[in-house]
Amino acid sequence: MNLRDLRYFVALAEHKHFGRAAQASFVSQPTLSTQIRKLEDELGVALVERTPRKVLLTEVGKEIVQRARDVLTEVDQIRAIARRTIDPESGTLRLGIFPTLGPYLLPHVVPQIRARFPRLELLLVEEKTETLLRQLREGRLDATVLALPIHDDQLHAEFLFEEPFLLAVPEQHALARRKTLKLADLSDQSLLLLEDGHCLRDQALEVCALSGASEKSGFRATSLETLRQMVAANVGVTLLPTLSVKPPVARSENIHLMQFRGDVPSRRIAMLWRKSSALSPFLKKFCGIFRELPRALLDPHASTGTAHVSRRTATH
Repeated sequence: MNLRDLRYFVALAEHKHFGRAAQASFVSQPTLSTQIRKLEDELGVALVERTPRKVLLTEVGKEIVQRARDVLTEVDQIRAIARRTIDPESGTLRLGIFPTLGPYLLPHVVPQIRARFPRLELLLVEEKTETLLRQLREGRLDATVLALPIHDDQLHAEFLFEEPFLLAVPEQHALARRKTLKLADLSDQSLLLLEDGHCLRDQALEVCALSGASEKSGFRATSLETLRQMVAANVGVTLLPTLSVKPPVARSENIHLMQFRGDVPSRRIAMLWRKSSALSPFLKKFCGIFRELPRALLDPHASTGTAHVSRRTATH
């Protein structure tokens, strides 16, 4: 048994197709198939069921592939320790981030990362929270930026910043005439929300529970930009994270942003990694860049310079 064959087997388990697994492993399909057969012969068990359309793992194959992932993760950690000892700020960092934050945060931090760690290769993965957590636990990511809370005793969470929410309403909406806005003012509103799987949906539902608002029935958006366009089209109102209305995001017509007073709804952003990670000392240092965001980026007042309401929001 060798590490190469374990990597082939893990690739096959992920893609469930010999051709795609071979392509992902940068080998020919016959080569990958032959090595999987050799691994099965060596172990004396069938790892996969070969069907005409796809590959299915046997029960023992499912158990072994998880062990294989653990082994490969530990090997990567050994290599990371050696690499970081030689040069702590070089090598590759696989970083996950969720879709309602990535496009709005990364333009502000990636230039700083390149300047601070010029030898670091940053590989970014944008996925929903549950996918990122699974990839982090499996060792396919080194760290991921997520919204708290995350309940996992195997992961370390390093708080980065708190991001307030704004209420986005059409320019002609009755709420647009208010100079101040409290959570209680949403009690008779139906909010446009994202589909299941987005952490922003869960956060918005918490705001609904606190304010007495409800979800607009018959509508669930697939992205933050869809929500934004629906507000501009006078379909309804929604919550937008502050970073999503800051430059370099372009301005959009017919959207009125309102800031909350009193109990301001927000989300807490953190970077998470495995407690066993050899990269922990570097990741703690890496988090500093995210904590150095200009205060204006997280200040709803700074979007237009007005005290209570910004005139327009933005979209790509």
